[in-house]
Amino acid sequence: MALKELKEKAKNLGIKPMIGVKKTDLIRSIQTAEGNFPCFSTAKDYCGQMSCCWREDCLPVSK
Repeated sequence: MALKELKEKAKNLGIKPMIGVKKTDLIRSIQTAEGNFPCFSTAKDYCGQMSCCWREDCLPVSK
């Protein structure tokens, strides 16, 4: 997901993205606001969150 889309999603959740915020940090804030674990990009070899909407972006970043 592009940073512009992330900022819009964050805004819709009541999160005010700061200038210069890292994509990883913004996604973790969104995860928290949605009631999920703020785990984006923390997986080592495996992630058990099969239905996570960030999974496709997360796993390549984690390695």
